[in-house]
Amino acid sequence: MDLRQLQFFAKIAKLQNFTQAARALNIAQPAVSISIQKLEDELECKLFNRSHRQVTLTSEGEAFLAHAHRILDDVKAALTEMTDIRDLERGEVRLGIPPMMSTYFFPTLIQKFTSVYPNLRLIISGEGAGAIQEKIHQGTLDMGVIAGGHVPETMETRHILREEVVACVPLNHPFVDRSSVSMLEFAQQPLIMFQKGYYQREMLFEQFRAIHEIKPEVVFETNLFSLVKSIVKQGGGISTLLRMVAEDDQEIAAVSFDPPLYLDLMLAWKKGAYLSKANRAFVDFLVEQIQLYEKR
Repeated sequence: MDLRQLQFFAKIAKLQNFTQAARALNIAQPAVSISIQKLEDELECKLFNRSHRQVTLTSEGEAFLAHAHRILDDVKAALTEMTDIRDLERGEVRLGIPPMMSTYFFPTLIQKFTSVYPNLRLIISGEGAGAIQEKIHQGTLDMGVIAGGHVPETMETRHILREEVVACVPLNHPFVDRSSVSMLEFAQQPLIMFQKGYYQREMLFEQFRAIHEIKPEVVFETNLFSLVKSIVKQGGGISTLLRMVAEDDQEIAAVSFDPPLYLDLMLAWKKGAYLSKANRAFVDFLVEQIQLYEKR
């Protein structure tokens, strides 16, 4: 049994005539007759009462017609849905974003994206870089924003943004009047660090290891950057944040490192994975918005 047989059967049932059905389907009448005969043989029953003037359904044909209509309707719905997805009428983007970025830059971008593509669904997950990569590998995320550096070979990436990593200190701290601080000076302060799995932490510890005399004093660890800011404001220690995050808060100060420290943000997805049209639309939109941001 195939779809063409069902289409032929439904058309004959509607027009009650083989010749008219063949004409409507733009198919030779003998081909239609042969197709229906094969269908009847497969079902082991007669579907039509045939006469010279009119064709009517048998009781078996009436029962089968309901199934045929349902199958044909389902196929039509499936084709329509696939067309809608291709035309960006439906679809979803499952995206992982580091918590810090989910509050800065991305909220405005997401609002703009949903206004341009109102029928697409954005599913956002806030994770550290390690968790984002793992979920992309598992297939529970389509894409994710990760920090550059040690990107696994199983990922394809597209560079989207370079942002400075700065020391984040309270307004009464001695570093406030400095144009920059060394990594050694920074490490000698009480430090608030992100937990393992967050790229900023790994990047800082690489810097510490490069200077053998550094033995950092970590007084607090958290994955909540808002908590980092609160503790810094209260004088409980100093930390690092992206410049865009630190400069957004008037109660803390951002001080550059000497030499400056930068974090490259990448959009990553599983190598060889199919990116839906919805995902490709998001990638293009993200790149466009990044270009506008960098021109400011």
